Amino acid sequence: MSDRKKLEKLVIRSFEQRDFKNEDPSKAFSTPINPESFMQTLKVNADTSGGHGNAGTEAKYKGTEPEQLRLEFILDGTRTMEGYGGENSDYKKKPVHDQIEDLKNCVYNFDGKIHRPRFLIVMWGSDMNFKCVLGNLDLNYTLFEPDGSPLRVKVTATFIAHKSREQLLAESRASSPDLTHSRIVVQGDRLDRLTYSIYNDPKYVMQVAKVNQLTSIRKIKPAIQLNFPPFDKNEH
Repeated sequence: MSDRKKLEKLVIRSFEQRDFKNEDPSKAFSTPINPESFMQTLKVNADTSGGHGNAGTEAKYKGTEPEQLRLEFILDGTRTMEGYGGENSDYKKKPVHDQIEDLKNCVYNFDGKIHRPRFLIVMWGSDMNFKCVLGNLDLNYTLFEPDGSPLRVKVTATFIAHKSREQLLAESRASSPDLTHSRIVVQGDRLDRLTYSIYNDPKYVMQVAKVNQLTSIRKIKPAIQLNFPPFDKNEH
């Protein structure tokens, strides 16, 4: 029995709705030959501006940008690339122009029903299941027929991670300091640390103590419930 794993092609699935429903299989695109490479970009925005006369500065967290995925692959019309198109032998005979149109119809073209390009899931193997929208599509034409028709194109596509409004709202409700949170005190808890975990700033510790009618901010009894309501960010 052979241990050789079955070759899986990268597939881009296309959806009409932002919550990845109403898939149109006819618009799905499978790379005829798998990507040469792919790159993930994870970026955190930090404010590094310092006060006048300061020698150094603290990098203050401002936000996390959506993850990006960049793919590079070839669309070929020479009919000479081994394994091109995989089990779909007819795809090898498809002109490059038509292959590009298939790709654009999946990831780029304006959909009149939703008044924007479609929502996508990029899938490859067991590790890649990337919900996204297209950010950028670069087509580098590198080989031509004598009449100028393209024979080979290097595709570089950048996709931006997308979350539905419902998912963002659910995540916001789970962590937002603009909503009231409750915590049951356990042995070893400190009010300043609990306050920091909710507001990302311990400066509201006195307001929390007042709301919960605590007589001390240094010693809090285990098993009691503390409420952490939203506060005006200008309060101290």
